[in-house]
Amino acid sequence: MRKLNEAIDRFCALHPNLAVPNLMRYVVCANAALFALSMFASYGALDFLALNPERVLHGEVWRVATYALLPNSSGLALLIQLLFYHWLGQTLERMWGSAKFTFYYVSGVLLTAAGCLLAYLVDGVSFSLWGSEYVNMAMFFAYALSFPDAMVRIYFLIPIKMKWLAALDALYFAAGVFRYAAIGYWGLALLPIVAVLNFFIFFAPDFHRKADEIIARGRPQAVQFRRAVREQQRQKGYNHKCSVCGRTDAEYPGLQFRYCSKCVGYHCFCEDHIFNHTHFTE
Repeated sequence: MRKLNEAIDRFCALHPNLAVPNLMRYVVCANAALFALSMFASYGALDFLALNPERVLHGEVWRVATYALLPNSSGLALLIQLLFYHWLGQTLERMWGSAKFTFYYVSGVLLTAAGCLLAYLVDGVSFSLWGSEYVNMAMFFAYALSFPDAMVRIYFLIPIKMKWLAALDALYFAAGVFRYAAIGYWGLALLPIVAVLNFFIFFAPDFHRKADEIIARGRPQAVQFRRAVREQQRQKGYNHKCSVCGRTDAEYPGLQFRYCSKCVGYHCFCEDHIFNHTHFTE
């Protein structure tokens, strides 16, 4: 995924004209306008904009994009949601640039559509998706990973760090995947994973770097410890010293020394004690 991430960076750098500056402003305004329209229209009047995989396969291809403009809540909840995701989007756009943020958002929209088509083909269940829940979730995860200690207030009241809010959202995300998998709807279980693939692709370098740090967490300390022991021995005029009898290679140049792999730490023994000593355990 790192190579794909690098390819996306090159593409965005070479095609800055494909960017849509202030993209989230247009998305939020469209959500608000369609919500206002729905208040004066009959129920289901906007269903022709929702993402319905069956209708897409019958030629109504505009649905793969227009569903993201539909509101999936109402009233005060919708207002808070729009303000929150507008703020997230504007922050990410300032951090990445308009081209990269546009690519991130549009790729999330298309991946969600691909996930819905996959779910329909695998499970054979017809459904309609309203709103950009998964697109917004990928955007939220991107912000939380970039600014984990940023503070927000849930409904302007409860302060919480973004990393903890993201952890709760991740649990909700995982619960949805396992719930559909448990009842045998594998397509619907894969839908959320496919929908947020852009998040995993964009942050692949961060995940690889963190994994390398975890894998190599003990190794640098062991190397530094061995180097420190050897440097201390050289300063005392020898390279090897038996941990049992105390003889060194400086005093007995013909004596052979070995290091025990079963002892805890970095302990040297002469040829008389390498197979005849009590192993160090601390």
